[in-house]
Order: sequence, then structure tokens, then C-alpha cells
Amino acid sequence: MATLFVIRGIDQGIRFELEGTVFQLGRDSSNAIQLHDSEVSRHHAEIRRREGEFVLSDLNSSNGTYVNGKRIEQHKLESGDQVQAGSTLMLFTGTLEESGVDLAQNVKINPTEDLSDSSRIVKTLTQEEGSAILNFRADAPQNSWLARARSNLQIMYRTALAVSHTLDIDQLLQRIMELIFEWVEADRGCIMLMDPAAKTLQPRVRRTRKGIKADEKIHISQTILDYVIEKNEGVVTSDARLDDRWNPAGSILQMGIREAICVPMQGRYDVVGVIYIDSTTSPQQMIKQGGNSKFTEDHLKLMIAIGHQAALAVEDTRYYSAMVQAERLAAVGQTIATLSHHIKNILQGIRGGSYLIEMGLREHDEEVVGKGWKIVEKNQNKISALVMDMLTFSKEREPDLITANLNDTVHDAIELMNVRAAELQVKLEWRPVAAMPDLVFDPEGIHRAVLNVVTNAIDAVAENDPPGKVLVRTEYDAAESLARVVVEDDGPGIPADQMDHLFSPFVSSKKSRGTGLGLPVSQKIIREHGGRLLVESQVGRGARFTFELPAMMPKNGDDAASSATILREAMEREGD
Repeated sequence: MATLFVIRGIDQGIRFELEGTVFQLGRDSSNAIQLHDSEVSRHHAEIRRREGEFVLSDLNSSNGTYVNGKRIEQHKLESGDQVQAGSTLMLFTGTLEESGVDLAQNVKINPTEDLSDSSRIVKTLTQEEGSAILNFRADAPQNSWLARARSNLQIMYRTALAVSHTLDIDQLLQRIMELIFEWVEADRGCIMLMDPAAKTLQPRVRRTRKGIKADEKIHISQTILDYVIEKNEGVVTSDARLDDRWNPAGSILQMGIREAICVPMQGRYDVVGVIYIDSTTSPQQMIKQGGNSKFTEDHLKLMIAIGHQAALAVEDTRYYSAMVQAERLAAVGQTIATLSHHIKNILQGIRGGSYLIEMGLREHDEEVVGKGWKIVEKNQNKISALVMDMLTFSKEREPDLITANLNDTVHDAIELMNVRAAELQVKLEWRPVAAMPDLVFDPEGIHRAVLNVVTNAIDAVAENDPPGKVLVRTEYDAAESLARVVVEDDGPGIPADQMDHLFSPFVSSKKSRGTGLGLPVSQKIIREHGGRLLVESQVGRGARFTFELPAMMPKNGDDAASSATILREAMEREGD
């Protein structure tokens, strides 16, 4: 599906899916693509889909519409185009055309047992070893083209590795500056990033060579910065007086900088910052060097390449953060919407029960009061269950392990559900295994997990005509050291397309009657015990849920410490 992803601006991180034929873009809430940018017109632009192509048209907006930096009236969008409206920059991603070729027919992976495959591994290489291979040979002339090429290749290789190992921008920039000081003989340096809102450069990393005063200020020529940003070019200066692009009275001469390199950090879409290094050379050192500069054209080319690598990494980190934020906001919105709907239904039930209680008290009719109280109590239980599910699902917790009997814990859950099953005319059958020993587990957690699944099973078979049966049984397998709780029903079963989302939070097949938290909570509790929750189902033939728990036998002096050890051992076995 084609999308517009906001990569810069007040709506950064929002993704608009272009599903349909006409999409208006603007500040007004009536637009399918609503932007909260004050520089965007109320009805700024329009996107029309024509025979699989997307055409962007400006709607006489005040500040214009731009694609890839050029103002347009109408433009056919291609995947990767950057669309700008006001100060908002968006990335257009188109749909991929079907190639019509089944690659599975052209690419075959030979199985391990295929004797016709005579391939064998003759050499292996790690990333670190790959970088070491690029070092100079001892016998290579230092001024040879091959030596310089190998050196530059090693530098870019190590830079690529450095920028791929972190998603923290400050750590990334610090590492880049460390590598620069390894490769370039600079005294001081800093990396500045462009503030997207203020359009100003903000220093993020500063470094000085050993022997240089760490607290010494780095005075950077505004002339250089302006040129680098506006022209998107890197510059090297050895003597400001010999370069007539710089003002002789400008800041370079005043600060006494004899040599400096400043390069743009050019990413895919924009300049995200600059890298600046300088070196001060005394007259005595200049005479000793024969007037040769420390910084050469090769240094400048290398710095430009490093700046580009760093910019790509900064962009990737920012876009990743924006996507994570967008997903987080979407999840929060979905959670609030789902819970608000469910709580509204509960409140309506409480309001109805309260009305009956009030009417019964007014008319001194205890039967009406009793009916009203049953409704209120039922909805109070719903609120309690909802809050407990939310707390269990949202918080990482270790089970409160004690010695208990699994049959007793499951029996308590069955007793709680007997009344509900009777109201719905559902047969609830309980078959405990006789040889169940005392085990170490969290009775409260397992009770809640079983209760959620049994409740779902009762609700499912209640839809049958006549209502069906729910069977709950326990099993103990001494040979495999496993205990099981099996909940079977003869309800309508679970469709295949719902199986993949069965344990997704807030996905419920019970419409407004369910929160979609019961099964995810049960699965989370079982996993915290190092166990598994297995599901088997056929449409029209019911479903079977199996709680499979490691049978942890109590040890001598069964305290919290020994219980925790038992749990760790069980979870390690499950992981293996």
C-alpha cells in the first residue's frame, strides 16, 4: 500500500496510508491527510490515484507544494519522493509492482542430506578480521596509490561498522569523532547537528587531542559554516589570506586558525549537520614542515565520506525513533479507545442496576432492589477483572512461588464459574487427576490464568443451541516432569484467520463483551512459570486449551530463594 510518512515537522512519525482514489492534504480536519503545520494551507494539495499512479496537485496554496526541493503545480509521485508542504517534509512510498515471476521456482535451497551438493566452507572471516585485512602491508610504499586506497577502504569499513552498532545518536557521534582523531592529525574537533525546528546548528560532540587544553573554546568561523550549509560542499583552508572566498577581516584570521576542515553531513534528504576539525601550527612548526599543510585534498575527501556515513546513521536513528513513537502513540490510542468502550458498557450496567435499586427503595420493593443489586455486583466483578488483567499484562513480575496443589487451585476456579455456567445452561465438568503431587507454582497467577480460559470456553459454548459442555481436567506426567491443565469445549471453534491474533492484546471475538486481555494475560502468566499455553481448534468442533507447566517439586526449606532457583531452572529448560 502506498503511504506518506512524515519525516520532519510537528506531525513527525505519523504515517498516512493512501487507500482510495482521492486524498486532500491540508490543515483543516476535513482532509484525509491532516497536518498541524501553521505554514500549511487549510486545503493545501490533493493526491489522486489514476490507474495505479499517484498524482500530486497543488491547490493554490499560500506557500506552495514542493517535491524533491522543487515547487510543483502537478507531479506524478515516484517511490522515494520527498513532498514538502510548509515546514512539513514527507516521504512517499509507492506500491511495488508484481513481477509475475515466482522466485521459488528459480531459487532452490538444497537440504542438508542432499548428497549432490558438494559445497564446503574453505574460509571464514569475522567483521573484525575483515577490518584488519585492510591494514597497510609493512612492505607497501606509504605514498603509493594502493596504500592510500587500502587505508581509505579500512577507514570507511570501520566507520560503517561503528555507525551500525548503536541507535543512540550521542554515542554514535562520539564514536565517529574518536575514529576521525585516529585517522586525521587534528587538534580539536566537534560535530554539530541541525535543529529541524530552529534551523540552527547545535554542538553535540567536542573533542581535543591529548596535550591540548580540554577547556579551550573552539571558535568556528560562521563564514565557513554558512558556505558549507548553503553550498553543501566541504572546505579545507590552510591559509585564509590565500583564499579570496573568505573575508580577510573575518573570524578565521582573528582566531588564528591556520588549517581547518569543515564538511556537511549530507543524508538522503537534507543536511543534518556538519563535522569540523582544525589544527593550529606555530611558525616554527611551519618552517620544520617546509610550509606543507597538515590537511590535504585527500583528508577533505575522506572527511566528506565520513560525514555522509554519519548523516545516514543519524537519519536512520531519527526515523526509527519516529516510527517507534508513532507505534507507541497508536498503541496508546488503541488501548484508550478499547478500554473506554468497555468501561462505558460497564458504567451503563451499573447505572441500570442503580436505577432499579433506587426504584425498589422508593417503592419498598425488596425484589426490585435485589435485581438491581445483582446487576451492580455483576458489573463490579467486570471492573475488578478488567483492572486485574491490565495490571497483570502491563507489569513485569516474578511468580510468587509456594508449595500448593494444582488440583485445588483449578477446583477453586471451577467453583467460581459454576454459577455462571448454570445461568447460561452450560454443563461444566471437572476431572482432576488422582496422582497430582504438591508442586511449586504461583497459585494466584495460575488461578487467574485458568479462570480466564474457562470463562471464554463457557461464553463460547453458550452460543450453541442447545448450550454445550466445557470439560476441565488435569494431567501429571512424571516421566517428562510436566503438569497440565486442559480446558476443552464443544463450541463453534476458532476460525483459522483468528488463530494468529488469538494472543494479541485487545483483540476479542466476544465483541463488546470482552476486553481482549484474557488470553494474553493467561499466556503471560504461564510463560512467567516457564510453561506454554497450547491451542487446538476446528471450526464447528470446539477448541482445546492446554496449560503445560514444569512440575517443580518442593525442595527442603522451600523459601523465596529456593523457589526462584527452581523457576530459573525450569525456564532454562523451556528455553533449551
